[in-house]
Amino acid sequence: MELKQHYDVAIVGYGPTGVTLANLLVQQGLKVLVVEREAGILQLPRAIRFDAECMRVFQTIGISDKLQQELEPGPGMKFVDAEGNLLITWERPTQKGTQQWSSAYRIHQPDLEAVLRQQVEDHPLLTVKLRHEVYKIDERTEDCVLYFENLTNGSLELATAKYVVGCDGARSLIRRLIGTTFEDLNLHSRWLVVDFITKNNVNDLGDYSIQYCDPQRPMSYIKGTGRRLRWEIMVMPEDDVHNLTRPETIWNLLKDYIQPENAEIERAAVYTFHALLAKQWQKDRLIIAGDAAHQTPPFMGQGMAAGIRDAANLAWKLKALVHDEHAFELAESYHSERISHVKEFIQGAVHFGNIIQNYCADHEYQQQVSQLKNFITPTPKLGTGFIQSTDEGNGQIAPQFILDKQTLSDDEIGYQFSLFVLPDHLAQVEELQLNDIEGLSIITAQQTEIVNWLHQHQAQAILVRPDRYIFGKASAQQSIEQLMKAAHLYDVITH
Repeated sequence: MELKQHYDVAIVGYGPTGVTLANLLVQQGLKVLVVEREAGILQLPRAIRFDAECMRVFQTIGISDKLQQELEPGPGMKFVDAEGNLLITWERPTQKGTQQWSSAYRIHQPDLEAVLRQQVEDHPLLTVKLRHEVYKIDERTEDCVLYFENLTNGSLELATAKYVVGCDGARSLIRRLIGTTFEDLNLHSRWLVVDFITKNNVNDLGDYSIQYCDPQRPMSYIKGTGRRLRWEIMVMPEDDVHNLTRPETIWNLLKDYIQPENAEIERAAVYTFHALLAKQWQKDRLIIAGDAAHQTPPFMGQGMAAGIRDAANLAWKLKALVHDEHAFELAESYHSERISHVKEFIQGAVHFGNIIQNYCADHEYQQQVSQLKNFITPTPKLGTGFIQSTDEGNGQIAPQFILDKQTLSDDEIGYQFSLFVLPDHLAQVEELQLNDIEGLSIITAQQTEIVNWLHQHQAQAILVRPDRYIFGKASAQQSIEQLMKAAHLYDVITH
């Protein structure tokens, strides 16, 4: 095997997490190799939800306009008992919120992946090896050697990359090479997942997802895009699993809700829903993201969204690592920041899963339901990492603002740091020559919404990271210069 190519980053796996990461890396000028064992996008429905924060990532990539043709806002979820009584309402507003996008969107995953791949198709910095499989990685002092097989003809190839990111799913090779184990968050249950394409609106139960907390047979109804519907049916102890995916079994289980004359089965499969967190997401030059790092039950619709967040958190840190190996501490923050964030969503999904599966049979869960009557989507802070620890708002997702001429602030900024500053303090920005720092966008607070946001945080200026999370603020106690030095931007880039 002849060594032909060297890359900044190699990505193993080209699903939603991998293709999002590839987009963000080449956007920053990094040379990227993708190795994917499948020949193309799997044309089956899988993930069907993502949220406003993910939409901001797609906006940064530059596909939001095109993607909106494939999307439908999702209004939320309702939980009902065996008699149809409403237990919990989880509203997810369809109108645009502080992030300038709806709270949740319905998507057909193959459509999303197609748009993401088209965005980087033929990009000069990206090499995609479809129908190839990595079977070995040698870590060296300055890079990794990847060995992979062309599954079409059996030929063997190799390449080098400074860093390798495993976006290779629940059975990740890269996770095994890291050698980590899982933290088990205690939900393992088998469900039959059936996707339908409807012929009419007869079996349309509305845009809200419905969780049926029926001890005889817990089930979920989820409205997809276009004519798609999904039903998730819990596998019970008495079930013959081998027969569950047979059409006659499915139609019988759902006879009260959907009939064969009104729909056709697109896919039926039995899955085991897991709640797992890898304990280590990075070892030297190997990193994991998406399902390779965490597995989330579907009860909050956050599985794919978590992988998109991983990519947005990681990509700008990889750029820093590639250009300066001393930025290793910054790269380590990827794990510490993301693990506590995703853990909150997984725990929420486990909690909802337990309610769905145990509500009528367990008084404890009935009490919990009364406390969750009107559930609000959590907005977790990042864990300890590349964030100033001195203020409550640091580590939270920042709003997106509408600037002059109806421009969205993320479009103005791009995938880089941004400093939102009150006009009275612009002199400090000019004195420090911050306008000249590459990789930093200065946004003067001329809009009422930005001024109010800064005042709310008692800030003269707020520094926001490329992934739109708040790093820190300048206030009466801390100058803008001190803020920039804390972020290593002013010190490192200007000296």
